[in-house]
Amino acid sequence: MPLKAVLFDMDGVIVDTEPLHRKAYFKTFEDLGIDVFEDLYTSFTGASTKKVCNSLIEKFSLNKTHEQIAEIKRGYFKDYFDNDPDFALLPGVKDLIMHYHENGIVLILASSASMNTINWVFEKFDLNQYFSGKISGADLQESKPHPEIFLKAAEMSGHPKENCMVIEDSTNGIKAAHAAGIFCAAYRSEHSKGQDYSLANIVVSNFSDIKVDKIADLI
Repeated sequence: MPLKAVLFDMDGVIVDTEPLHRKAYFKTFEDLGIDVFEDLYTSFTGASTKKVCNSLIEKFSLNKTHEQIAEIKRGYFKDYFDNDPDFALLPGVKDLIMHYHENGIVLILASSASMNTINWVFEKFDLNQYFSGKISGADLQESKPHPEIFLKAAEMSGHPKENCMVIEDSTNGIKAAHAAGIFCAAYRSEHSKGQDYSLANIVVSNFSDIKVDKIADLI
């Protein structure tokens, strides 16, 4: 089936906000007076802030709402987002986005990030011109690894899911694409630690490996 639409995850694919989220989350944990160990933090990768906050409330019996915790974390995150000099697009992704756009591929952003964060990223790096739609997992009933976000993104693209490809970097995102029955390209980068790529259809470390001509026969 010819490729008609690409459904992009954002964190770890377009930008690596993970170091910013990590700093913001650990400052928040400090404020809340809780010790979150590495294995628990890793398990949050790809999940929405709401889901993470609810997990913390349950595990640590916190007397705050998920909105209150998210608000603390958001304040720290925005500060790092605006001021961290190392924050940039991942190498090669702008070229890939422009390549798809020039080849008439419909691009949809399907991220667990809040729409606020998505809009901050898209404005900072001037990406709105290339994408036909954006979906935030924070606005949905279910969170990755549930397939809801990618089924909605495929529907938003106007093309059958058989003509779509998901680009993901996290275990939860790859599981969500697999559950949705959509071809998934897993992007393995230096930033994606401890993620499981076994359910991906293809694993790449360079975005040039998923340009239109390279994947035409795989979808």
